[in-house]
Amino acid sequence: MKVFNKEEIKIRIAKNVAAMIDADSQYYVINLGVGIPSMVSDYLTRNDVFVMAENGILGVGPVAHGSDIHPDLANAARQPILETPGCCYFNSADSFAMIRSGRVDATVIGAFEVDRAGDVANWIIPGGNKLGVGGAMDLVTGARKVFVAMAHTNKGIPKLVEKCALPITAKERVNYVVTEYGVFEFGHGVVKLIKIASGVTVEEVQQITGFPFTWESNVDIMID
Repeated sequence: MKVFNKEEIKIRIAKNVAAMIDADSQYYVINLGVGIPSMVSDYLTRNDVFVMAENGILGVGPVAHGSDIHPDLANAARQPILETPGCCYFNSADSFAMIRSGRVDATVIGAFEVDRAGDVANWIIPGGNKLGVGGAMDLVTGARKVFVAMAHTNKGIPKLVEKCALPITAKERVNYVVTEYGVFEFGHGVVKLIKIASGVTVEEVQQITGFPFTWESNVDIMID
């Protein structure tokens, strides 16, 4: 089984999510969560995609470095960011009004678990040190499409599971899961592998996935 290091996993996932958004004209306003999702903005190429941060920014650019860092310009993950042309700012009430009223085309979030029904658990591990659910529940129920960007396993244990054991963020809301080994499409209790990592077999992916999935014989290859 092909193995990727932690940095390779993050970059591969972020690149493949960005490529899916770039390729589909239905995505104009997207929200990026903390962790791997926040890296997606580094790989978007369309100039008509506007990244939203729930702290009140529309037009988030890539992560800022060095002299480009502005102390008052950060995304919801508190990372320093660049602006894109037309970037605008608003308060949190307006931000969540946008999310709850369906004006966000897609959200990209991380997760601890996703199950075959499309349920997602991403806000707390019981006994862990977490502040609360934040905007995750609003985003996964308010956004038109939900992408989960996460590593395929945690210490060898599948994160794609038959049924979530951790507290649920939302039920049956996941549309796509992107891991380092594959891209999965969810719908009506059926999960389909639509892209696979180069040098990896479907059988190998099935061995590290906690439920059966379908696939076509000519399944597409992920971006390296």
